[in-house]
Amino acid sequence: MPKGPTGWTNPLRDPRDKRLPRIAGPSSLVIFGVTGDLARKKLMPAIYDLANRGLLPPSFALIGFGRRDWTDEDFAGVVHDAVREHTRTGFREEVWERLAEGFRFVQGTFDDDDSFDRLRDTLARLDVERGTDGNHAFYLSIPPNAFPTVCEQLDRSGLAKVEGDSWRRVVIEKPFGHDLQSAKELNAIVNSVFPESSVFRIDHYLGKETVQNILALRFANQLFDPLWSSHYVDHVQITMAEDIGLGGRAGYYDGIGAARDVIQNHLLQLMALVAMEEPISFEPKQLQAEKIKVLSATSNILPIAENTARGQYGPGWQGSQKVPGLIDEEGFDPDSTTETFAAIALEVDSRRWAGVPFYLRTGKRLGRRVTEIALVFKRAPHLPFDKTMTEELSQNALVIRVQPDEGITMRFGSKVPASSMEVRDVNMDFSYGTAFTEASPEAYERLILDVLLGEPSLFPVNEEVELSWEILDPVLEHWASEGRPDEYESGTWGPASAEKMLARTGRAWRRP
Repeated sequence: MPKGPTGWTNPLRDPRDKRLPRIAGPSSLVIFGVTGDLARKKLMPAIYDLANRGLLPPSFALIGFGRRDWTDEDFAGVVHDAVREHTRTGFREEVWERLAEGFRFVQGTFDDDDSFDRLRDTLARLDVERGTDGNHAFYLSIPPNAFPTVCEQLDRSGLAKVEGDSWRRVVIEKPFGHDLQSAKELNAIVNSVFPESSVFRIDHYLGKETVQNILALRFANQLFDPLWSSHYVDHVQITMAEDIGLGGRAGYYDGIGAARDVIQNHLLQLMALVAMEEPISFEPKQLQAEKIKVLSATSNILPIAENTARGQYGPGWQGSQKVPGLIDEEGFDPDSTTETFAAIALEVDSRRWAGVPFYLRTGKRLGRRVTEIALVFKRAPHLPFDKTMTEELSQNALVIRVQPDEGITMRFGSKVPASSMEVRDVNMDFSYGTAFTEASPEAYERLILDVLLGEPSLFPVNEEVELSWEILDPVLEHWASEGRPDEYESGTWGPASAEKMLARTGRAWRRP
């Protein structure tokens, strides 16, 4: 029988059958920032959905830490309401009752020693009462400037200390620093308390089924491997577009911007998965090593002024609704130079990708909500057709749709049914929703389960974080000297400078 880190036997899991579900062993999850939107909309429902799928053990416990004057019952009520509203798998009373038996709440502040001493005592009691066996994960769903204080408190109180075969892990939400220097300082603080193998930096995009399918698409299909290089690929576009504005997040967002918020983590990670070589195995160290090679070989295409673009959304129309511009958003400084649209051009100095530009863009108040990766192929070197036969034919493309309609599209030319020869673009489409009967788990379900299992394949290590900042810092430094970003109309696809950025090379952005 397979054994957990403390000798616990999982009778449902045969290690010879990789198809069976991965079930966590005895453990608890402590959430700092438990009153925030992330905890309410994502973390609490994900924990319940894991339990509802039978992937959490009876000995699991959930502990909330916050300033509210709540009892354990009050906390359970908050979790109950969040689960009822946001569960993916449907609410079952018997599952809820079993899960809620392990709920505890510790009132306190991050700078209060007594609060962390009470948390330590609470976890010690859970080890006895619930059988959590000293296995505890600490989820820091808090502002980055609070990370050092919480890490120091976990160290001082002995909560980070491992005894025997038990484990302690820390989960950190982005953004991880605001530039290379701050990321290094933060890494040093965290690693002084937790070894790197116990640090899980959450990038929820890496938990999405479609993102993980990049690996399956590339390495399980001989069909695509010969095409996946500069011999056939003209360029790659990675887009994360949102159709919403800042709303109530204006105060948080000012000073961060689209590049720090999305490109430094989500989009560079997606690029690394697209560009990496085949790993020896999917063991965490092997997968991370290949991503590090890509990021180490990545640099900005120069000059930066011509190969980047940024903007702030102005008033416009989002569908049939008229929406205000950024400077009219409540709580936003009208003189701010923080961008809501960012685009950069990168190159990967490797044999596979030499000469292939990677275009990364993200923005708010764009045409629609979509995240996709598009490999746009070179044109055929010779077309034995008259120009009129192919005047509507564009370049072939392989498009991986990450959200919202998860799937893969291939675009190629086909003859139009008629007596004459006319070639037009057609799409061949694969959709997760129609190909599989199983619903895809929410990203946080996969990532939280991986934390409890100690499987860090989908979590960036500190070297990846620092390399990402090395790529982005020169762009941010250039933009800091440029004054205000260009304005673009809400509901469009960004500023004119973004179109010019690709037009200089004879290319154009896709319209997802």
